[in-house]
Amino acid sequence: MSPPVSTPTAFAALGVPADIDAGLAAAGFSAPFAIQTEAIPVAMQGHDVCGRARTGSGKTLAFGVPALARMNKNAAPRFPHGLVLVPTRELALQVAEVLEPIAKACNMRVLAVYGGASRDKQIEELEKGVELIVATPLRLIDLMKANEVSLDKISVAILDEADRMADDGFTPQVEWVLRHVTGEHQTMLFSATLDGQVGHLVSRYLKNPVEVSVDSATDTVGTMRHLFLAVHKLDKDRLIAAMAAGSGQTVVFCDTKRQCDRVERALLDLGANAAAIHGDLAQTSREKALKRFEKGEISILVATDVAARGDII
Repeated sequence: MSPPVSTPTAFAALGVPADIDAGLAAAGFSAPFAIQTEAIPVAMQGHDVCGRARTGSGKTLAFGVPALARMNKNAAPRFPHGLVLVPTRELALQVAEVLEPIAKACNMRVLAVYGGASRDKQIEELEKGVELIVATPLRLIDLMKANEVSLDKISVAILDEADRMADDGFTPQVEWVLRHVTGEHQTMLFSATLDGQVGHLVSRYLKNPVEVSVDSATDTVGTMRHLFLAVHKLDKDRLIAAMAAGSGQTVVFCDTKRQCDRVERALLDLGANAAAIHGDLAQTSREKALKRFEKGEISILVATDVAARGDII
């Protein structure tokens, strides 16, 4: 008895191969977002792509779908065929989580490579052969210098949130990595802005890129609204707890790790459901807190700015 044939999704009309489309359907994706509609057909043709899109616009599938479709399968140990370079460990996990079930449906593997997690475990997975790696710059460079991974077979290279990597001072490391992608390859870059150091990366490492965008050049905050409240320092914790109770999930940024812990304790004492993340916590503890926040088990996440950016090591 032959296996049931899945009904094609709306992605099929963009030129997505049947096996990738079946993976999208199995992962619960039925129709493309605007940036995906713009980028996927262009990338499927093999053009370099320069995409302007903010976080939450759906760009992971915009680059991930054509990358999986165009890469060869059966990667040799330590020689991946695709690379997604991201600014933070949290984003590496997020991108890998989205693309892994789609890749699995096509008999391909995705691996997140980032600092703060077991280096030996990542090396072990690379030895098994991984088609697509999603990596932060410093851990990837560390593994490359140790000859644990090579970029010689990369056919698709992607820079995700390139503006954040530039803001965090990682442009030199990004360029070091790109110079080691030596074979014929397609390059895609996605960023909220395309000027400054990001513009330098585009002009130097992309060949006649096709620009796709669903935002205006200045529309990087979308529907965000800013409100400033002057509050006495003794009332801050009670106000945060009250605002979170009325508005749902809330993120509180603090200047220091010590302040993070103090605010967490104060909110817990007030009966709020809060958890702190910062650089002194183990990576597993931070990932657990983030997962609980994503699931709605925690209503208030208290973080340092460095922890929120990923605190790459």
